[in-house]
Amino acid sequence: MTMDQDDFRLLPGTILHGKWHGKSYRLIRRLGSGAQGTVYLASTDQGIVAVKLAKDRGSLISEMNVLKRFSRLGGEPLGPCLYDTDDWSGGGRTIAFCAMEYLRGKALNEALLQKSFDWTAVFLVQLLRQLKNLHNLGYVFGDLKPENLMLMDPGHQIRCLDFGGATRVGRSIREYTEFYDRGYWGLGTRKADPAYDLFACGMIMIYASLGHRFEKSAHPAQQLLHVIKTIPQLGPYQKIVTSALLGKYASADQMRRELLSQIMEKQNSVKSAGPKRTAKRSGKKDWAKAWLAASLMLGLYVIFVMIFIM
Repeated sequence: MTMDQDDFRLLPGTILHGKWHGKSYRLIRRLGSGAQGTVYLASTDQGIVAVKLAKDRGSLISEMNVLKRFSRLGGEPLGPCLYDTDDWSGGGRTIAFCAMEYLRGKALNEALLQKSFDWTAVFLVQLLRQLKNLHNLGYVFGDLKPENLMLMDPGHQIRCLDFGGATRVGRSIREYTEFYDRGYWGLGTRKADPAYDLFACGMIMIYASLGHRFEKSAHPAQQLLHVIKTIPQLGPYQKIVTSALLGKYASADQMRRELLSQIMEKQNSVKSAGPKRTAKRSGKKDWAKAWLAASLMLGLYVIFVMIFIM
């Protein structure tokens, strides 16, 4: 067993015995590591779970409190279900850990690269609904980025992976990623409020339209506004993304409603336009196919919205 001071690197097959609750977890493989801890896939008598070993006990307790409070609300889950919290003695020290639901699916940053850009808007409508519930609890997600979001399999439900950066409204954001942080771009403070998460939603749309992040210039605010105006995919959503970056939305629900309205408007415009006539038969045939494909895709959006979002 190797126990790095800055990271927990444990061999597959290592068994964690809970000091207080007596439950055991056999590690299968390492899933990832962040600022607050390392997560492993593990097996138990009840099935497969995700186990997070915490670098900081206080941060883990805060994260677990958010998950517990949200689970008591019932309805659509925002993050993984929490199963157990305990201590484990290993490598000469005692480490706090938690066992939670293993979310099966694909990280949103990977999924966005494989789908057309308009799917981003559909996913965000669902995410904004979940953020509304989190904000109503008095918390801001904080480190909101595609890597911390999971597109569940089967289906296309969005779940949040890492609540290590969740912060009570009014306090300083505890964990963030520069590209999605309004403070980095000079468009606000790092004081937790709902608009902080909505800024990150706008940046997710920019990321999805380009397929990559980029560094800020000497004039970051002007740079972002220029990017929004020049990327074709953002055209229909320009007003929404701009409002998110400038902190003009009062709530996640307000942004969600405008985004949903724009998705519906885009579908209606495609339907009403129809395939235009052309003098060339081959051109007419190709255009008809393209129009049909677009109509079917937008129709799929609406079905998805009706089932999972409304």
